Amino acid sequence: MTHPHLDLKPPGSLPANGLRVVPLGGLGEIGRNMTVFEYGGRLLIVDCGVLFPEDTQPGIDVILPDFTWIRDRLDAVEAIVLTHGHEDHIGGVPYLLRERRDIPVVGSRLTLAFLAAKLKEHRIKPVTIEVAEGDRRSFGPFDCEFVAVNHSIPDGLAVAIRTGAGLVLHTGDFKMDQFPLDQRITDLRAFGRLGTEGVDLFLVDSTNAEVPGFTTAERDLAPAIEEVFRTAPRRIIVSSFASHVHRIQQVLDAADHHGRKVAFVGRSMVRNMGIARDLGYLDVPPGLLVDFKKLGNLPDDKVTLICTGSQGEPMAALSRMANRDHEIRIGPGDTVLLASSLIPGNENAIYRVINALTRWGANVVHKGNAKVHVSGHASAGELAYCYNIVQPGNVMPVHGEWRHLTANASIAIRTGINPANVVIADDGVVVDLIDGKAAIAGKVPAGYVYVDGMTVGGATEASLKDRRTLAEEGVVTIVALVDADTGELTEPPDFLARGFVHDKETWAEVIPLIEKALAKAAAEGIGDQHQLEQLIHRTVSRWTFKKYRRNPVILPIVIDA
Repeated sequence: MTHPHLDLKPPGSLPANGLRVVPLGGLGEIGRNMTVFEYGGRLLIVDCGVLFPEDTQPGIDVILPDFTWIRDRLDAVEAIVLTHGHEDHIGGVPYLLRERRDIPVVGSRLTLAFLAAKLKEHRIKPVTIEVAEGDRRSFGPFDCEFVAVNHSIPDGLAVAIRTGAGLVLHTGDFKMDQFPLDQRITDLRAFGRLGTEGVDLFLVDSTNAEVPGFTTAERDLAPAIEEVFRTAPRRIIVSSFASHVHRIQQVLDAADHHGRKVAFVGRSMVRNMGIARDLGYLDVPPGLLVDFKKLGNLPDDKVTLICTGSQGEPMAALSRMANRDHEIRIGPGDTVLLASSLIPGNENAIYRVINALTRWGANVVHKGNAKVHVSGHASAGELAYCYNIVQPGNVMPVHGEWRHLTANASIAIRTGINPANVVIADDGVVVDLIDGKAAIAGKVPAGYVYVDGMTVGGATEASLKDRRTLAEEGVVTIVALVDADTGELTEPPDFLARGFVHDKETWAEVIPLIEKALAKAAAEGIGDQHQLEQLIHRTVSRWTFKKYRRNPVILPIVIDA
């Protein structure tokens, strides 16, 4: 079992009979999924998603894969193949198409519909190729076969990629629900057929590799959802991912059964459910849906709202309701159903919303106190089944943090895969498949690219550090009038502090230190404005830490008196 090394160098030239696999996101993290395949000088991209920021990345909207390695080779990209329509797999596509708009985008009907709505906001008209399970299409030297997989969104696809270097099977996100709501199961017969043909490299979803047994079926949530609708005395507010069509279907069915009307709240929820309904993926009983603005005419016990905000996003509908910043006012007797998982890193935001809703009197039903969510990813037992069915020559766990990748690798080894043929890589670590053997060949850039408002890539780790310091330590601006001839202060400096606890007497102590530092600089012939500002910065920084154990952002401004 191989691991990446910190001292990896850029990969050498790829042999003519070799296939290069370059994950630019999704390994060592949950999100930002993107894998590039190279063969014969041509490139095929599977997925291009985003990662959502954590509390330590203030102001960031989403995080993109780093396109540096392919930026000079975009003309060599044959296609972008999308496995399904979740943001962590399609959210980065608009930013890649900005750099070359005519790259064909390949995906299932629902996936392309969700993407088209997203691209419309970016004013991009894509070149799309719709595929379905069982289809086989060639993109340059890449012969792709598409296989049905079951996930928490309809129309998911695994992709088998055939090249002269061998056969690669990429599962995308999948699970093995044997009783899915849409009757579309993961096609294990196709997996077995591909295994008989000989899968040289198996890229496998790792998200639930630590979870023993089998993932609970979606249908098993019905009793808990039914209980909510049977017992709720007033309104029911359901919060879910805007792409979770199956979960929304269950809510619609329960609402219809109990004589409640339903309104969608939130732009992405309205848009995605409209698309799913129009394409036939969502069955909406006649007369069930009503306009959100007409809910006031209905009794509270006949109302169901389905909204966004299941991850505590500040601007989503549920968070705004919790903060009393929404026209829907949560009150005693209301029931809020969080029909989703907790994405790692979002726990604090979600619990803040739960606490706020509870404070207003709502009964909050969530994964922690009721069976209202099941995962969309295969657990350890399902992964073992897949390895035994496919019996691949090499395995590369994908989609997961390090603990997930390692657990997945361990399952593969326990099913009989040679440990030497199990490759645990990280973002940017290059894996070459040559003569049936997969091995690490080097590393390419794969850092975070931050989307900050309208700018892409402008925010850096340094600027995020400044933001964190501003949030935690505050800022102190010092305006100093300095005589250019003598180097002395012509009057006491002004201190303007924000977020730094102080009073009128706070700065009296540091002024003599500034005067002493300026006098020493004058004696040494230092009179450059920038150098004097740096000198004041160091002096005040040392003093604030020694005196208050704080490191505020110090902004000195020296004015020639």
